[in-house]
Amino acid sequence: MNTILTEEAQQAYTAEQISMSERITLTDSRDFSSLQTVAGVDLAYWNTDAGREHAVCCIVVLDAKTHAVLETVSADGEITVPYCPGFLAFRELPLVQQAIGKLTVRPELFVFDGNGYLHPRHTGIASHAAVMLGVPAFGIAKTYYRVLDTDYTEPAEEAGSYTDIVINGEVYGRALRTHTGVKPVFVSVGSGISLDTATEIALRLTDRESRIPIPTRLADLETHTARAALREQSQQSSEQ
Repeated sequence: MNTILTEEAQQAYTAEQISMSERITLTDSRDFSSLQTVAGVDLAYWNTDAGREHAVCCIVVLDAKTHAVLETVSADGEITVPYCPGFLAFRELPLVQQAIGKLTVRPELFVFDGNGYLHPRHTGIASHAAVMLGVPAFGIAKTYYRVLDTDYTEPAEEAGSYTDIVINGEVYGRALRTHTGVKPVFVSVGSGISLDTATEIALRLTDRESRIPIPTRLADLETHTARAALREQSQQSSEQ
């Protein structure tokens, strides 16, 4: 498999992202104060013995008020788009779409482990998925994606403190401290939700177990379990 994204592919993907960015909405598409169901989305990768890259996408749907797990689904397969910064969605969306297609509970909001509007063309995985699938979503990243060589300002140490990430006079996202004294996470709109609402929901869905919201934390844990099982299955098949 080609491990380098060609210049032609980058140009085509860039044009698609620019077109898609025009469809992003940064306001609330509904009243999220009555939110009942929310889904966390994450992916995990591994390389097979044959040197092929595979991934699994896990989605965990929660009751937004009780945090009870309502449904868990996954989809796995070979990744055919080479990694290139700024084009992650093109690698991951096929599996995201497959996993969403397995859901019997329809989440009112998706939270992605990654970025949305905090992207050179505002089309991180959360934005790309939200626009393509027509669902409200936002992203929560554990590490900072340095867009256009711009750093962020550390928020105050208290839980709930934040600083906006402003690039060329525009707010791209927010560095948010979910627990006092822990590293911040990075919130950005996907589409169909405001940054203020995404921040409030992120805080509401974060418990003492982690600095990231419960939906993406559980999705992350599911990807590790699923990846281990799939790798074992693949190894057993190769030994037969």
